[in-house]
Amino acid sequence: MIQTLKRFFTRRGVSRDHDRPYRVLYFDHTSVLGGGEIALLNLLRHLDRKRITPMVVLCSGGPFADQLRNVCEVYVLPLPERVRKTRKDSLGWRSVLNLRDFATVAIYSIRLARFAVKHDAKLIHTNSLKADIIGGLAGRLVRCPVVWHIRDRIEDDYLPRLIVRAFRLLCRFLPTYVVANSQAVLKTLHLPGEQSQVAIPSGVDLRSRVVHDGTISPPDPAVSVGSGHKIALIGRISLWKGQHIFLQAAATVRRRFPNARFKIVGAALFGEQHYEMEVRQLGADLGLDDAVEFTGFCANVPELIVNFDIVVHASITGEPFGQVIIEAMAAGKPVVATDGGGVPEIVQNGETGILVPMGNVQAMADAICRLVADPALAKAMGLRGQQRVRAHFGVEQTARKVEAVYEAIITN
Repeated sequence: MIQTLKRFFTRRGVSRDHDRPYRVLYFDHTSVLGGGEIALLNLLRHLDRKRITPMVVLCSGGPFADQLRNVCEVYVLPLPERVRKTRKDSLGWRSVLNLRDFATVAIYSIRLARFAVKHDAKLIHTNSLKADIIGGLAGRLVRCPVVWHIRDRIEDDYLPRLIVRAFRLLCRFLPTYVVANSQAVLKTLHLPGEQSQVAIPSGVDLRSRVVHDGTISPPDPAVSVGSGHKIALIGRISLWKGQHIFLQAAATVRRRFPNARFKIVGAALFGEQHYEMEVRQLGADLGLDDAVEFTGFCANVPELIVNFDIVVHASITGEPFGQVIIEAMAAGKPVVATDGGGVPEIVQNGETGILVPMGNVQAMADAICRLVADPALAKAMGLRGQQRVRAHFGVEQTARKVEAVYEAIITN
């Protein structure tokens, strides 16, 4: 059976005129500004336009589409909401066997394939799990190479077991090349060694953080850890992101440092508003109403981070990568982060931040207190974090590595 599938999904490279850029079609199923969408937006801003002309296809309009229109061509091919908004954790046998949704996906894949041919796309680069399936089918229909950019851990603690098995199988046949945002994510795919695959971390734009002498700006003394104790958790409000763990740790920290103030930056997406209500109630129950602020969604995280002293990451399952973590490190902020997924690839424990076990409230509180009590340590970690981001996590480096994947496909 596997050999039959391999023959059916025979791949080919594409030729191009080296004197002019080739067109790459980027496809994402959502127009909500989540972490994967922000990472794609950063990538598109830094692609070499002498080599690549990007165009983006989305399944709906929204904030992501609005941001993209300042960067490249954007097209909306509507996908019915019932398919577009199906949550990953709700997938199972019933959804897989839903013939109506299966037909919808198949028809949409044909539309996307026709669009790719009409607009002379040499590659299709997908940016979400739903986009992977649809874009993968579209690419195979017209024999257009497909790059899957995987930004989710394909494990049973993150997705239903059936979907994990199905996705790992499809990874072997639909994409021409698999790009993961961390080694941790790449390992969850269980790909054979001969398959084209690479881990490329998402990058941050360091240009806005560079001063005239060419070095990254040091932390602002006006917002040092020793004055104010401003501690933030940034990210989508979701159970697995661990806002409840952060609040419980905050209650412990406040008993030792009464002037500490905490912020939860982000909003509930994808039908998770009930959890946000629970988190807000937890803050009240812990007596933190006067110490915790819920800021809601923030479109400019780098600008916001400079106002904080410590940035906390509290996910209770392994984070695929940790975009907010490198944003904080780039700003010279010490981080406290849970030790799982791709996070240890970013944070060097005790050097650029402190890693704590996932779900461990006391360990998180102790780590925060350690940084609050020792401003010199916090500053040193922040500076080392800046240096590490500059060396390994600049978006320019990300763009060059992705372009190298395209070249490997095209010249194959």
